[in-house]
Amino acid sequence: MKTLLTIGALVLSLPAFGQDPLHITLLGTGNPRPSMERFGPSILVEAGETDILIDVGRGAIQRLFQVGAAQQIRDIDLVVFTHLHSDHVVGFPDFWLSGWIFGRDRPLRIMGPPGTESMCNHLDQAFAFDQKVRSLDDRFAAAGIELETKDVEPSVIYEQDGVKLTVFDVDHGNGIIPAYGYRVDYGPYSAAFSGDMKYDERIIENAKGVDVLVMEVISAEVEMRRAAVRGQAAVEKVLMQHIGEEQAGSIFARVKPRLAVYSHIVPSPATPEDLIPPTRRTYDGPLAVGYDLMKITIGETVDAHPRRVLSDK
Repeated sequence: MKTLLTIGALVLSLPAFGQDPLHITLLGTGNPRPSMERFGPSILVEAGETDILIDVGRGAIQRLFQVGAAQQIRDIDLVVFTHLHSDHVVGFPDFWLSGWIFGRDRPLRIMGPPGTESMCNHLDQAFAFDQKVRSLDDRFAAAGIELETKDVEPSVIYEQDGVKLTVFDVDHGNGIIPAYGYRVDYGPYSAAFSGDMKYDERIIENAKGVDVLVMEVISAEVEMRRAAVRGQAAVEKVLMQHIGEEQAGSIFARVKPRLAVYSHIVPSPATPEDLIPPTRRTYDGPLAVGYDLMKITIGETVDAHPRRVLSDK
């Protein structure tokens, strides 16, 4: 796998805390544009015995299988959505149903913005035939297909086994609300995830003190030149819903994470060479341009590297 990683400075060491690291895997770093290099947006967070999936875009379950994460497929503790745009949720039915087929024996917990419950209820109806037929086979646990879904408002929505998950509002533009960002705290370690957003001071407030800040980004220049979206009005509408490199850099500069990371890269063909120079106009700290299956380990140091892919032979 080609590594598209640029670190702007050495990552500082912290005192040992005698605790497992916090692990983040970017399962998909893309957007609605189909791409074999950048699958749909999805992030796996592993904090001790707790596994959280943030968004489930196109191909999320394929990426999980690539890294041999069959246990996570069965045993994810919580799925959360930043918002309900199709590229962030289209992989969810596959993840939900395949997890059941591969041995999940407890209900799957889902939380997200208003509308999440309705979406999941309709998915339950859409796949009623599949559930009915497979339920006749005693290999599939009855509880494993159940969905425990909850619409949530900005607050602490999960606090268990040393893991705290906080949701906060962000502005996705054009009246597209609600849209959420998330913060995960695990002992002394922490990370924040922007979801889709325009420039918004609220992420600075909620991401203060985090080790890693994962943000979406749009390259206006590449969007104009190479995006699949056609027509000036359509392109400008896309630009109004996302954050550019310089604005993202200004947020990084104020949050001061140990590592800043770009994910959900718009458009998919944008490269580090496109994204890094504009970001450096406002931010000179540690910076990584994410790629699918980048694994970030937060401990005494912050390390980013390709996650090991298992052979499918």
